[in-house]
Amino acid sequence: MPHAIRFHQNGGPEVLKWEEVQVGKPGPGEARVRHTAVGLNFMDIYNRTGIYPSPLPSGLGAEGAGVVEEVGPGVSDLKAGDRVAYGNGPLGAYSEIRVMPADRLLALPKGIDDKTAAAMMLKGLTAQYLLRRTYRVKPGDTILFHAAAGGVGLIAGQWAKHLGVTVIGTVSSDDKAKLAKAHGYDHVINYTKEDFQKRVVEITGGKKVPVVYDSVGKDTFMKSLDCLAPFGVCALFGASSGAPEPLNLGLLSQKGSLYVTRPTLNTYAAKREDLVAGAKELFDVVVKGVVKIEVNQTYPLQDAAKAHTDLAARKTTGSTVFTV
Repeated sequence: MPHAIRFHQNGGPEVLKWEEVQVGKPGPGEARVRHTAVGLNFMDIYNRTGIYPSPLPSGLGAEGAGVVEEVGPGVSDLKAGDRVAYGNGPLGAYSEIRVMPADRLLALPKGIDDKTAAAMMLKGLTAQYLLRRTYRVKPGDTILFHAAAGGVGLIAGQWAKHLGVTVIGTVSSDDKAKLAKAHGYDHVINYTKEDFQKRVVEITGGKKVPVVYDSVGKDTFMKSLDCLAPFGVCALFGASSGAPEPLNLGLLSQKGSLYVTRPTLNTYAAKREDLVAGAKELFDVVVKGVVKIEVNQTYPLQDAAKAHTDLAARKTTGSTVFTV
C-alpha cells in the first residue's frame, strides 16, 4: 500500500506520522497522481500546529509534482502519463499517491523538471500574484520584501529585478544577505544588526516605498507600515513570527492613508482561468532563465518532521523538496 504523512493532533513535528493509506479511483473531475517530488512550505507548519485549522486526522502539504495515473469522468485536459504539478491543492501532498481535483493540476512544460516544479509552484505562484496583482510593480518602483532569502523571497527578487524594480530585502544573517544579493536584491538589510525601517528611509532618500511584502508578521508589521509612502500597500502574506497585534485602523490614516491586505494564493487562484494565467507567467520566466529555482535542501518524505524542525529554526534557505 502507498504511504503518506498524516497527523492526528495538532502540535510539534513529532505529531507527523508515516502511515499506510488507501487510495481509490478518481471520481468525476478528479485525477490520481503519483508524486515524484513534494514541496515544503511554512504554511505546512501553520496547518500542523492548528494556526490554520483542519479536520483531524489530516494529510499535509499543498504543493507537489508527479505523473497522472488515471483521470475520472469529465476530465478532458489531462490524461494518464501527463507530467503535472500544483501549488494550491487541498491538503495531502505529503503522499506517494493521491486523488485530487483535476482543476488544480497544471501540465508541466518540457523545460521544467519535477523537482524544480515541486519547489516552485506554491512559492512561484505566490510571487506572481504579489508582484503582478496585489500591487502590480512597475519599472522605477522601489519595494521592500521581507525574508528575502526564503523560497518566495528568492523568486520575487529575481522577478522584480527583471521588471525594472529596485528591490530592498531583509534577512537574518550575513550568509542569507549574500544569497539575496545573488538573486536580484539591490539592497539587503540584516535586521539583526540594523533597523530596517531607518535603512529603508535612508535608501529611498526619505521617500519610502509604495509596497511592503511581509511574510514575517508580528516582528515586522508595525515597522513595515512606517516604511510606506502615502497611499502605500502592506501585503501581509504570512506570519512566521506570529500574527500581528490587533490594528487600530486610525493608525493607517495617521501614517499616510495606507492600505493593508492579507492575501492568499487560494483566493487569487480560486478560478481555474486565474490559476492557469498565473502559472503561464511563472513557467515563462523560469523556462527563459529569468527566474532560477534552486533546491537548497532535500529530505526523504518520511523525514518530514526533521524538515519541519529545520524550517522553523530558520536553518533552511530558498526551496526545500521532499523526494518520494
